Amino acid sequence: MVGVPSDFDLTSFDGTRIRIHWFLDSSTDGQVHPTVLMGPGWGQSGDTASTQAAIQGALSVGQLRQGGFNVLTWDPRGFGKSGGAAEVDSPNYEGRDVSAMINWVALQHGVELGRPGVPRVGMVGESYGGGIQFAAAEQDCRIDAIAPTIAWHSLGTSLDKNKTPKAGWSNILQSVASSATLNPEITAADKEMNGTGVIDAKAIGFFVGRGPAQYLTKVKVPTLILQGTVDDLFTLDEGIANYEALKRQGTTVAMAWFCGGHGVCLTDPGSAIEVGPLSLAWMRHYVARDTSAPVLKGFAFVDQNGTSFAASDYPPPEGAPQVGTGSGTLTLKAQGGSGPPTVAANAKAANAVDAVAYAVTPAPAANATNITIPFGHDAAVVGAPSLSLTYAGTVPAGDRPTRVFAQLVDPSTGIVVDNQITPIPVTLDGKKHSLVIPMETVGYTAKAGSSLELQLVATTVAYITPRLGGSVDFSHVAISLPTVHGLTVLHQG
Repeated sequence: MVGVPSDFDLTSFDGTRIRIHWFLDSSTDGQVHPTVLMGPGWGQSGDTASTQAAIQGALSVGQLRQGGFNVLTWDPRGFGKSGGAAEVDSPNYEGRDVSAMINWVALQHGVELGRPGVPRVGMVGESYGGGIQFAAAEQDCRIDAIAPTIAWHSLGTSLDKNKTPKAGWSNILQSVASSATLNPEITAADKEMNGTGVIDAKAIGFFVGRGPAQYLTKVKVPTLILQGTVDDLFTLDEGIANYEALKRQGTTVAMAWFCGGHGVCLTDPGSAIEVGPLSLAWMRHYVARDTSAPVLKGFAFVDQNGTSFAASDYPPPEGAPQVGTGSGTLTLKAQGGSGPPTVAANAKAANAVDAVAYAVTPAPAANATNITIPFGHDAAVVGAPSLSLTYAGTVPAGDRPTRVFAQLVDPSTGIVVDNQITPIPVTLDGKKHSLVIPMETVGYTAKAGSSLELQLVATTVAYITPRLGGSVDFSHVAISLPTVHGLTVLHQG
């Protein structure tokens, strides 16, 4: 035992010291109880007190204990009091660390066992604490259920969308872990991104190898995916990819989108889709085996008005797309780009993430090609808009990549829909080119007579600055918004 009474040092599979924090169920009934492992975010140590507040409405140690669970938290390797170097939730490192923790849990008093060495155990946690759940479930079949919140599908598609580094969040993550011990590939990639605007193939291979895309076939336990609509680090697309992969193989899976994540909720967050209660119910149902605990089935999301909807599956039944077309010329200059916003964060949704997320959040751009998308009837836009461009442009010679960025703006609020912006690779050699590309997924509802505006912009606070100095003539722009029907209202905002 080290530090306070709840702290222990555990020797993992490769001799690395992992600091763990152990909290028995808060009841005094003398009975055994199931256990939940709760991992922290990137750069953080595990919670060490039952009263420690959780961010984003996630579960706290105290809530889990009051809910009938023992709780184990820990400092991931490379962070806090643990040794080793952070490997970005690698199944071969952090995943095997969790197996060592489960071995330890199985030997403690007050722990419910399925059989010797096999405790009843589930996992919760956000971001880095969400990614570790997939890595651990891939490694260890003793885990009974997981509830990964704002996790990723691939660090390739999330950090380097369309081969465009997400500089805003990448630099934040590097800063958060400035005192940690990291695999050198991580810091090298950040340095290269800031210097050249790209990440080389070796670095991409390192991050892609951290999954969970390539090993989800080994994740068989009931999984609750909680993703943030305004998360512009691990976007809705990441959660959808995980959901669909698990669904295809028959794994029990549900998915909910809340207004939060790695991003600032600038609209009404609503009250029906809350990370904590949904995760606790999932643990009670599948880990504690309390079948009376109601769990989310299928799919649910909250719109910009705080109204939440449910469907039996994702995607819901498809409706007629809403379309906008137009043309225009975009000057490729640094000024007048997307973000940060001037709209204040909603007080009900404010959290510790806002302080760092606000500066890298997209917002309406002054320098933009604008295309109006009218709504002739009420519509629920759920999914990835399809963007079609025919263009020609030039830019001075240079090494940085050539990009423009696409976002949807709600003119009634002056807010980028779900804070999402998509990088678009363009060839600027003076010749005419065409492309069709999906934009980031959104969840939005519109009334008849309203409209959204597509903006094509030159720069954004969310991504690297591309090569500038020229212009692009968009001779034809078409944007198609996917709509759905058959939704059930859970709560009216």
